Amino acid sequence: MFPTLSTALSALTADSTAISVTGNNLANLNTTGFKEGTVQFSDLMSEMMGVGLGTQVGMGVGQIQTSSIYTQGATTTTGAPLDAAIQGNGFFVVNNPSTNQQLYTRDGSFQLDSKGQLETATGQLVQGWSAVGGVVNSNGPVSNITVPIGSVIPATVTSNMSATINLNSQSPVGTTFTAPIQIFDSLGAGHTATITFTQAGAGTWNYDVNMPDADFAVPPGAPITSGSLSFDGSGNLINPAAAGGPIPIAINGLADGANNMTVNWNLFDPNGNQFITQYAQASGTSNPQQDGSAAGQVTQVALANGGLVVATYSNGAQVTVGQLALASIANPQSLISVGDNNLQVSALSAAPAIGAANTGGLGQIAAGSLEASTVDIAHEFTTLIALQQAYQANSKIVNTVNQLTQATIALMQG
Repeated sequence: MFPTLSTALSALTADSTAISVTGNNLANLNTTGFKEGTVQFSDLMSEMMGVGLGTQVGMGVGQIQTSSIYTQGATTTTGAPLDAAIQGNGFFVVNNPSTNQQLYTRDGSFQLDSKGQLETATGQLVQGWSAVGGVVNSNGPVSNITVPIGSVIPATVTSNMSATINLNSQSPVGTTFTAPIQIFDSLGAGHTATITFTQAGAGTWNYDVNMPDADFAVPPGAPITSGSLSFDGSGNLINPAAAGGPIPIAINGLADGANNMTVNWNLFDPNGNQFITQYAQASGTSNPQQDGSAAGQVTQVALANGGLVVATYSNGAQVTVGQLALASIANPQSLISVGDNNLQVSALSAAPAIGAANTGGLGQIAAGSLEASTVDIAHEFTTLIALQQAYQANSKIVNTVNQLTQATIALMQG
């Protein structure tokens, strides 16, 4: 009877462990990136009774094996700028700063620390590649991603400007129309260059370009540029022609001490399409454009689809400052959970292959999203009921063996 008792006890131990795994699954029902754990039961060797094959009596359940099922969890949109979810194969690569150990996770709940380093919600440093001049080289080794949160990008002086303008062909001679365009000097100060068009006759408009007197150390006392435009009977600009290039506007002696500058007023796009027309419609301007900007400081850092880390500056510029790395591990079931949603490789793990998202079999990174747990509450409750019934059945075997033992002892004593 003692082998029977041992068999039942092995089952109770296995069922208890399996119930713990199920309980852990349910506890992590809402854990970001959590993968459902499962158990595998296996029998122990049988005891041979009799000659030859005779009678085989099993000796119970062996130590159960546990593993995680790496299926894709549902992607939930959060809108948080630094959240990221992996769609497909791969893990985010992080570094534990206290041990300098490389770990892996599917939890993309990221944030910035006081030094501008991208980290997980529990303080592990996110690994990837920092950009140089807005360009990422994902062929080099990974390192901490640091965002220049206190940096300032210099001003960009305006070199080109344009605007889509129509001048009313039915306007009487002497009619004026103005089109203001903002430009920036070498110090990043904004100035308004106002183009004033005056109807000079059929198909002809004169123009003057002016800026406020206060913008100059010594007011010029006259337009900084003047000229005329000619249109054909179809309202197309014929003089200046596209072949003549843009109209240069020289701006010198600014009051703020900025460098002298020359702004090219483009009347045609690179394909020769005109920006200025003369049709029998009300004069109007739209889509003013120029290539300068004021100096700017970082106002927001966000992830883009694919894992790019993008900094937005106060002047509207957006600069790529880094790229998240992903790691592919051929046998992820061999990874060991070390807490805080992190995993580490074991002696059985294949060497991680690290690269950028959507390359080399790695999945895509969805920005502003998180991957939900793969735990199915209905499945876990069903499993829990089955394990509970198995545990109760084996406990009855223990009780039965105990009763038989007591009866045997009583017979021997009687």
